[in-house]
Amino acid sequence: MSLLIIIILSACESINKENGKYPISQVPFTEVRMTDNFWAPKIEINKEVTIPIAFGYCESTGRVKNFEIAGGLAEGDRFLTTYPFDDSDVYKIIEGAAFTLHTVPDPELEAYVDSLIYKIGMAQEDDGYLYTNRTINGEEHVHSWGKGGRWVGTHDLSHELYNMGHLYEAAVAYYQATGKRELLDIAIKSADLIYKDFGWDDVDKYINYPGHQVIEMGLVKLYQVTGDGKYLELAKFFLDVRGDGPEYCQAHMPVTEQTEAVGHSVRATYMYSGMADVAALYNDDSYIKAISSIWEDIVYKKLYVTGGIGASGGNEGFGEAYHLPNMTAYCETCASIGNIFTNYRLFLQHGDSKYYDVLERTLYNAMLSGVALSGDHFFYPNPLESFGQHERSEWFGCACCPSNISRFIPAVPGYIYAKDKNSVYINLFAGNEAEFSFGENKLAISQVTSYPWDGIVEIKVKPERDQRFSLKIRIPGWAENIALPGDLYTFSKESDQKASLFLNDEKLDAEISNGYAVINRKWTAGDLIRLELPMEIRKLVADARVEADLGRVAIQRGPLVYCAEWADNPDGRTRNLILDADAEMTSEFIPGILNGTNIIHASGRQSRLNIDGEVEFSDLQDIKLIPYHLWANRGRGEMLVWLPVEEEAVIPLPAPTIAFRSKITGSTITRTIESIADQYEPLNSNDHTNPYYHWWPARDRWEYLQYDFEKPETISSSSVYWFDDGPQGGCRIPAEWELQYRSGNSWIPVKTENGYTITKDGWDAVSFDPVMTDGVRLRALLQKEFSSGVHEWVIE
Repeated sequence: MSLLIIIILSACESINKENGKYPISQVPFTEVRMTDNFWAPKIEINKEVTIPIAFGYCESTGRVKNFEIAGGLAEGDRFLTTYPFDDSDVYKIIEGAAFTLHTVPDPELEAYVDSLIYKIGMAQEDDGYLYTNRTINGEEHVHSWGKGGRWVGTHDLSHELYNMGHLYEAAVAYYQATGKRELLDIAIKSADLIYKDFGWDDVDKYINYPGHQVIEMGLVKLYQVTGDGKYLELAKFFLDVRGDGPEYCQAHMPVTEQTEAVGHSVRATYMYSGMADVAALYNDDSYIKAISSIWEDIVYKKLYVTGGIGASGGNEGFGEAYHLPNMTAYCETCASIGNIFTNYRLFLQHGDSKYYDVLERTLYNAMLSGVALSGDHFFYPNPLESFGQHERSEWFGCACCPSNISRFIPAVPGYIYAKDKNSVYINLFAGNEAEFSFGENKLAISQVTSYPWDGIVEIKVKPERDQRFSLKIRIPGWAENIALPGDLYTFSKESDQKASLFLNDEKLDAEISNGYAVINRKWTAGDLIRLELPMEIRKLVADARVEADLGRVAIQRGPLVYCAEWADNPDGRTRNLILDADAEMTSEFIPGILNGTNIIHASGRQSRLNIDGEVEFSDLQDIKLIPYHLWANRGRGEMLVWLPVEEEAVIPLPAPTIAFRSKITGSTITRTIESIADQYEPLNSNDHTNPYYHWWPARDRWEYLQYDFEKPETISSSSVYWFDDGPQGGCRIPAEWELQYRSGNSWIPVKTENGYTITKDGWDAVSFDPVMTDGVRLRALLQKEFSSGVHEWVIE
């Protein structure tokens, strides 16, 4: 098996030399064994829990049976799942299983994957086409996204090419892990068909692009394994053909002319990664120039402090520059993985540690937030603030994130080391043992560290024969007073603590180049390097143009961003906290919390409105912070990353009004229903900054919200602020509304003085004859074609 892998990698090297290659190459994860207490357990949980449950959901939801039906192995005449891209989940989990099998042989898992591959092969049509939705449903009943025939909707939502991209990646991974060609042959048969059907040089070919990118990366991997240049040619075609489509899928202009990150963030980062691969193999600087401009747009203007990307749920992607709301941050888990892919490729191209500064931040924060400690619950979006409406899910109807996690976690060791002709790079810090070829020598490197909890890293270098080369050790930007490249985030004050480096117990004053400490010498077995990184607790501030973070700070220690969560703080509240910016913060490692984690202790006060609308503050109290990636492992509740340090930024606990003290119910119960009494006045009806309540998808009927009072109250007025997300969304102000009060077992309309107004972007107030009651109901008649919702509902 080792000989097979060497042959494959050697073939990849010779192929690359014909057209070019990345100046720096990866030390594959297969040559790195994790020994630490941070990543090694996560990789084990992924193997023992995540991959099995992911395959289990593919079975129980019908994803696997779709292949059986399409292949004539089971009865059925209808596609069983919701989305035509559901095939891709099976492919991604196979890729994750392949990565696992590469390092830990598991005959039972391998046999199961072989059975899946057989079903996939049976589902493939004779000419290589593989899309179970069309095969099962036929042209008459194919999903609406795939209407019109093969490939017709590929530029939009059919996901025919997206599915194949993940198939090709899985096929290459499984072939490299096991030497078995069955899935690779399926992939080659598919890719040959697509090459026949798409291209510039024939009037009968489709000149079109994938609506969801990923096939570009898959085709490059297929090319590297087979040596067949038409796959690389096809990957480049799918990039170059873009230019007259929507921003949503980055097709609005030729890729080499794009300078800003727009549209769906997963599609975007998959495309940027594909561009980097093709650029390296073709030595095409125009691609690299475009990606570099886009990278700066993201990192300088559109990146969350956690490394997440995608501010908007509407397009699951990028918003305007500096628009980075916290409660509604999308930061899809898949987008974080795509962001890692892109930054890694840019590092391979340029050898600059700034790309790893972004990669590491994303890896330890936004990406890891996507999976629970247990390995069986997941986040799709990863917001930076919650009042308790967010909860990890066992699975999703659109299950791209769990399947993506399952393939990414076992590949993490491959991001630690890299090499070029004269240098070895140490990019990430984790306990591990690595052994790989370097020139004509064998080189073993090991790390002993408790990173990210501790900043001391011991690195042992053991060449098979003494060898001169440069060891380049990344000095993280955060250890050099650089929070991130650019000025989007900066530390609140400079630190005089610096990273220290020792060689065989003698302190080094190493040259720093592109963020790497460079040690050039003749290395001998047993040479020991010690890196000491300052693990101070640092406060970060955002660019003043990020309105959501004005008057607030984020807390970071090492690579980890911290948050305040309900389970650790008084009364389960965090959103109403104000941090004492001058108080010293301390940290301690607590083994019994969240499988062992570092806690930060800070000082602050709780705030709340009194009945007169004035803000009151509590005495100073201990505020506990946990690493952001660990939030929501103990149930639903409040969470906050950006902590107020100025009173103007505080969100006080609402005043004890009638509405706030009431039990809130409605015709539809949602996790955000309590937001109608949170006393936050929206900016407009389409304000997504804070939570809101809606009845979507209901329409053309009466719906209601209801306050049940603690005790009978006399009321005489009410105000409501409607949610309306037009013109794109499905909610509008209602057709009409009314207020009722409870009398015994009956609901009676109030007697209004001036009737009811219906207003967008403003309050609708109604006064009525005073009534004594213990409950009040707001009824809304939804428009015929639209639903509706409520930001705030006040009772006085």
